Amino acid sequence: MDMSNWSWTREPKDCVIAEDKIKITTLPHTDLWQRTYYHFRNDNAPVFQVETKDRYFSFIVRTNIGGYHHRFDQCGVVMYLDSENWLKGSVEYENDVFQHLGSVVTNHGYSDWATTEIPASENSVWYRLSRREDDYCIECSEDGRRWRQMRVCHMLEGSGKIRFGIYACSPEDSSFTAIFSDMQITECAWQAHDGQQPD
Repeated sequence: MDMSNWSWTREPKDCVIAEDKIKITTLPHTDLWQRTYYHFRNDNAPVFQVETKDRYFSFIVRTNIGGYHHRFDQCGVVMYLDSENWLKGSVEYENDVFQHLGSVVTNHGYSDWATTEIPASENSVWYRLSRREDDYCIECSEDGRRWRQMRVCHMLEGSGKIRFGIYACSPEDSSFTAIFSDMQITECAWQAHDGQQPD
């Protein structure tokens, strides 16, 4: 993938951008979260994105999370518009038994968090972020072929030009190196709804 038109929102201290992979080493106390439940706001995670006006597409990326070792270490796919409007899908390390596979949607400054537990032994996850106008779908896969839906959501500010890509962070006092590979942008793989009215 041509990365020449990608750009950083908060460039990490240490990163490597190669032809076939990107490595991001996180700094401690970096995160993306707004208000809900925890009451704090943290908006300092490095985000690497590309801009588009395309209203129908899918973005695929594989993450290697084998370097996780501390609670809440995370990396994944992101669509970051500004500090109060964004979504992300990732795996967050919890302990040596399980991790949280989940997604966060932030609209107008309030975040939510939807998760499910997966074994701590899983060290590679694929994500597919799809857009249909101002609605979005995040899927995950173990092999990049069979996809499972994680989240369907609406972004209140996500109808026009957007930015999307990857992120990594370490909310507590830790650091790790996230590896991203197999990135591609395709036609929208999230098909139009075929069911009850009005579709």
